[in-house]
Amino acid sequence: MHLLSLGFGSGLAPKAPGTFGTLAAVPLYLVLQPLPLWAFVTVTLLFALLGIYLCGATARTLGVHDHGGIVWDEIVGYLITMIAVPLDWRWMLAGFLLFRFFDILKPWPIRWLDRRVGGGFGIMIDDVLAGLFAWACLHGIIRYLPELTG
Repeated sequence: MHLLSLGFGSGLAPKAPGTFGTLAAVPLYLVLQPLPLWAFVTVTLLFALLGIYLCGATARTLGVHDHGGIVWDEIVGYLITMIAVPLDWRWMLAGFLLFRFFDILKPWPIRWLDRRVGGGFGIMIDDVLAGLFAWACLHGIIRYLPELTG
């Protein structure tokens, strides 16, 4: 349980554990990407629901609401960002950068929820929303800047 919530150990990085947790999501994305869209979305949704339990349990064990080492939420956020994105290193990098941007900046309502919602759901919701924001931006770029799609 803790192995997953700590991102297979990536969340134990001494600096920028959220960034390392997001990096841990990249190989997982590469494994899931060939799945049909419905299966990718289903797995991502199941990971998000599982994350509520995992992150909440690890937070209770560590005695800290949203310990920096808990990065399952970043993994799920990146997977959300990459829903229906063409497989290309440029889109993987763009998705990574957009997700980290929204996860760090936490524009409204992300920061508001992050401060007011507790437990495993509270740990997950800000990254789910950051993933949705990044997803919308990434799909906007793919749709409206087709010259970037190669």
